[in-house]
Amino acid sequence: MNRGILNATLVSGEMGTGPFEITLLSLIKAGLIIALGIIAGRLVRRQIIRASRSTKYVWIINEETASALHNLIVFISIIYSLDAIGILSYELWGMSLSNLLTAVLIFYFSYLLAKKSKDYMMAKTPQSKLPEVQVKAKLFYYTLITIAFFLALNIAGITGELSTLLAAAGITGIVLGFASQTVVSNFVSGVFMYFDRPLRIGDAVRLLPTSGTTIEGIVEDIRILSTRIRQWDGTLVRIPNEKLFNSEIINLQRYPARRTTLQIGIAYSADAEKAIRVIEGVLDEEPYVLAKPEPRVFVENMGNSAVNITIWAWVPSSLWIGENLLRSKYRLMKKIKEALEREGIEIPFPQRVNWFANELRVKIEEH
Repeated sequence: MNRGILNATLVSGEMGTGPFEITLLSLIKAGLIIALGIIAGRLVRRQIIRASRSTKYVWIINEETASALHNLIVFISIIYSLDAIGILSYELWGMSLSNLLTAVLIFYFSYLLAKKSKDYMMAKTPQSKLPEVQVKAKLFYYTLITIAFFLALNIAGITGELSTLLAAAGITGIVLGFASQTVVSNFVSGVFMYFDRPLRIGDAVRLLPTSGTTIEGIVEDIRILSTRIRQWDGTLVRIPNEKLFNSEIINLQRYPARRTTLQIGIAYSADAEKAIRVIEGVLDEEPYVLAKPEPRVFVENMGNSAVNITIWAWVPSSLWIGENLLRSKYRLMKKIKEALEREGIEIPFPQRVNWFANELRVKIEEH
C-alpha cells in the first residue's frame, strides 16, 4: 500500500467497466466541495432573504427562491463531490454523468423558480390588473425556461448536437409558424400592446379597424390572444390582438377632460352675434362645462340652408361617453335649442330653391 493512500478497493461495488478506488485525497476533496457548497448555499439564501425585505420585486426575490437556490447549490456540490471520489466519473452517450445530472438539476430548479414566480406575481395582483400582468408573467416564465434549457445543454456538454438541435428547432418553428400564423401574430401583437399600453381595462375606447366597422365601448378584458370590449348596447365583442393592434385606437377616457364639438345651424335672416351670446349664456349655466379652458362659440361656415355655428367646450371625459350622453350632450343640445327659440332665433330645416330655364306655365281647369 502506498504511503498516505487508503486502498479501499470495493470488490462488490463494481460500476460500469470495473471497480474504483477511494483515496484519502479524494475524500478530503469531496468533503471540501460539500462544505463549500453548504456555505455558499447559506450565504445565497441569507442574502436573498435580506433583499426580499426591501425590494419591490418580491415575486422573484422571496424566501421560496432563496430555499430553491440553496438546495440547488447543495445538490450540485454533492454531485461534484461524488465525481471527485470517482463514483460519477463515467460517461453516458459521450457526456459526463456528473455534468448531465447538474444540467438536469439546473433546468428543474429553473422551472420551479419560473413557475413559482409566475404564480406569485399573478396571485398578488388585483383582479382589475390581472390580464395585463399575465402577459408579463408569461414572458418572464418562457424567457427563464429558454435560458435554463440552453444553459443546461451547455453544461451537459452537448456542443455538436446543439447546432443540429437548433436547426431542427428552426425548421419545426417555421412549419409551426405557417400552421399557426394567426395565433402567433395575435400573441406577438398582445406582447407589443402590453409595452405600448394604448388602452387599459376600464377605458372607454373607439376602434377604427381596417374593416371599416367602428367599435366603441368599455375594455372588459385584455388577454394574450384577444381583447374583449363591452359595447354601449351591452353586447360583448372579442377582437383578435392582431386586428386591434393594426386599428386606430381612440381612448375616450385616458385624460380626465376633453374638448367636445357641437354644431348648431341658424337661419340666414337671424342675428349671428345674438345667437352666439345666447349659446354662451347656456354654456355658463351648465355645471359640467369647464370654465378653463374657456368655451368657444363661433361661426364656422355658410351651409346650404343655415349659418353653422360651432361650439367648443371642455367637459369631464366620464360624462361624455355611453349612457352619460343622455344627461350631458343631448341635454345641452336641448337647452341650446330652447334658448334660441325663446329669443326668436330660427333653426331652419333644409330648404331648396328651384329655378327653371323656361317660364313655368300652370293650367287651371275649372270643374
